[in-house]
Amino acid sequence: MDDLPIYSRSQLALRNGQDKEEIWVAYLGIIYDVSQSRLWRDGKHYEHWAGQDLSPELTDAPHTEKVFERFKAIGKLKT
Repeated sequence: MDDLPIYSRSQLALRNGQDKEEIWVAYLGIIYDVSQSRLWRDGKHYEHWAGQDLSPELTDAPHTEKVFERFKAIGKLKT
């Protein structure tokens, strides 16, 4: 994953399912493309919104971080 491009929070925010076609979320510094997931249509998954870092929100989810294994890592979130 060292060769992944780096994106800023503002670049991530544009991939919210509304502003651009891509739907991205970040978790622990890695950005995932969730565009193909029916659960992220329109950039919303239950009370979670795409285009942001979901790291602090995972504790409330009914699943573990293993859910991100289903999605392609496309970048790193600039710190």
